[in-house]
Amino acid sequence: MDHLWLFALFVFGIIVLPGMDMAFVLASSLVDGRRAGLAAVAGMVAGGAVHTLMGALGLGLLLQLAPPVFNAVLAAGALYVAWMGVALWRSPATLAGVQAQPSRAPARIFARAMATCLLNPKAYVFMVAVFPQFVRPALGNVGAQVAAMGAIIAATQLLVYGGVAFSAAVLRNGLQGSLAAQARIARAVAALLVGTSGWSVLTGWVR
Repeated sequence: MDHLWLFALFVFGIIVLPGMDMAFVLASSLVDGRRAGLAAVAGMVAGGAVHTLMGALGLGLLLQLAPPVFNAVLAAGALYVAWMGVALWRSPATLAGVQAQPSRAPARIFARAMATCLLNPKAYVFMVAVFPQFVRPALGNVGAQVAAMGAIIAATQLLVYGGVAFSAAVLRNGLQGSLAAQARIARAVAALLVGTSGWSVLTGWVR
């Protein structure tokens, strides 16, 4: 179990860093409330499960060995998140006009969150650089080890992103009496979405 505890620390350190996934959860919860935020968290967990499967099958390594493919995934993910940020910036009333009912269905938010997670190339880097180091065939069934590591990733996503969703929902409720403050927060979140997408391209592009 010692190496799994170390793996859990690695995973927590990576997930807790702000990025495209966290920004999407934050935006979803601020725009449409706690239920939407939790739908986004569920989408991230589902995406993480797919990443784990890809890591086990070696698809992450394939992306790393094919820079043009990796860069295409990177660009697609960054553009997708940036597009959401620009849309929110151009229409801050999306947040300022909060309704009792969410403006987007949870199923739609779940799908978008999963797509955001799957288009986040940093997850593939993690699966190539970190994940294989903790798979120890000498310790027993490899499939069971991969399942345990996948469970650790999912639990960490629930803890970190769930906390972000609940905190953002509380903030949203507190802002309902001030339209001006809601618009400012909306634009701040929009800038965060665009900024994280740009940072992902700058730091992840393979030359």
